[in-house]
Amino acid sequence: MSTRPRQSPGLLGDRRALSLWLSVVVGAVGGGLNAAAFPGLGWWPLIFVGTPLILLALAGRRVWGSLLVGGVAGFAFWGTHIFWITVYLGPAPWIALAGLETVFFAIGCALISLAWRFGDRAFPGALGHGLVLPLIVAGLWTLREAVTSTWPYGGFSWGRLAFSQSESPLTPVVAWVGVSGLSFLIAVVAALIVQALRGPQHPLARDIRGTITKRMPVARVLRSVAPVALLVALVAVPAFPVVVTGTMRVAAVQGNSNAGLFSEYVPGQILRDHLAATEPLFGQDVDLVVWPENAADLDPLRSAESAAVLDEVSTRMGAPVVTGTITVSESEFFNSLLLWEDGGSLDQYDKLHPVPFAEYIPDRDFWFPLAPDLLSMIPRDYTIGQRDNLFDVGGVQTGLAICFDIVDDALLRQMVDGGADVIIAPTNNADFGRTDESVQQLAIARLRAVETGRSVVNTSTVGTSAIIGPDGGTIDRLPTFTAGSMVADVPLSSTTTLASSAGLAIEWAVSGFGLGGLLVAGLLTLSRRGSHG
Repeated sequence: MSTRPRQSPGLLGDRRALSLWLSVVVGAVGGGLNAAAFPGLGWWPLIFVGTPLILLALAGRRVWGSLLVGGVAGFAFWGTHIFWITVYLGPAPWIALAGLETVFFAIGCALISLAWRFGDRAFPGALGHGLVLPLIVAGLWTLREAVTSTWPYGGFSWGRLAFSQSESPLTPVVAWVGVSGLSFLIAVVAALIVQALRGPQHPLARDIRGTITKRMPVARVLRSVAPVALLVALVAVPAFPVVVTGTMRVAAVQGNSNAGLFSEYVPGQILRDHLAATEPLFGQDVDLVVWPENAADLDPLRSAESAAVLDEVSTRMGAPVVTGTITVSESEFFNSLLLWEDGGSLDQYDKLHPVPFAEYIPDRDFWFPLAPDLLSMIPRDYTIGQRDNLFDVGGVQTGLAICFDIVDDALLRQMVDGGADVIIAPTNNADFGRTDESVQQLAIARLRAVETGRSVVNTSTVGTSAIIGPDGGTIDRLPTFTAGSMVADVPLSSTTTLASSAGLAIEWAVSGFGLGGLLVAGLLTLSRRGSHG
């Protein structure tokens, strides 16, 4: 008979898993709370409640159980977070995209559950359980975000933990470690919280007689304060020192047009709406006029009416105009930005990351027969652009991001590496009505401003339009579904933040640590089982 002393149970009794049904409920609640952390509600502290709940629901689970828990938690998050897809397109695209992201989420959760199980055995002791294992779990979470941000068909970089923090005290951290680095640190805090709850012998735990444990060894105290200490340290991170090299006076226009890809409108109406919203600015001294994506719904390279309107705006404002339009080259269509002045286009940018299954159907011959009624709503495919995402505006290098381009890490690195002093982000949010999509996109743009140390001019056909400084502060903003304009001296910068220079390396490092740690934990566990067999 064993005489080994019995340890006091932690808050969860011991390191065994919650029951499956309770894990499913806890995971679903965690997914819903994480969705509430993002705009529109924007209750960002909930990310430090929802994420620990999801991780807690996975602790001790076997693979099939973790896939179920991850699937429920994933759909609770994604089904809520991107519900705006249903406004014009109905439930099918929402179910398809939320379902795909849920599959990836569930697979990531299965890897995390393996890390909990193997890590508990492979990394014994306070250091293993209190530090190494949380870092592995956070690395695996970041790995799943990194994969889904780039694959398949360019990925869907929406819903990353970091994107919930655009209005939080953690915003400055993104300039030091990038979006993936901030997601990793949030996941570390969440995993540390879970480890504090799992015990054993947590200082708040009660033994079977109901008495409070009085002895509190140093390891237990450190386990309890670690997540709080890390969170406090992150809040204390200073803003990255951005050097402002000058200003550019920008007029950004919101025409409040019914400009959706799936909306019915009279051709030329969007163009005229933006002209009307710009006319009150005629005569003002500016360096650049920015119109949104699709603002020139008649291609000025082919339409005399559209060219005449842009000529008038450029002449009356004494400045070039950046406007969105659809251009054609032979049989290819492009979602483009034109730099218009002196009666013609001085430069052109064609969107480098058109949205799959919205702006084009990848592998159309394969996918179209599976959902012909739905995919017939996309009768033409936009071609992936080949031009660089920079305009030279009077010597100012201007980075360009059309709509969802702003979520693509690689495109942000490309424009910063190319010498961008400011970022122009025209967008068209009309297809999403009065939903959370536009404010979620603005939150991403705000984090991008801080991450790159660049001002971002985010101008939309219907809103949300805003000019964001390199510190993440709002310089100007327009109400949604209101025609208007913003005129501001926008700070310019050539600062290279640590995130801009090392963000990809940080992402690879933490993701690699998570995957490598899981493999090591698995091998150690199997070898120890073999030695005791």
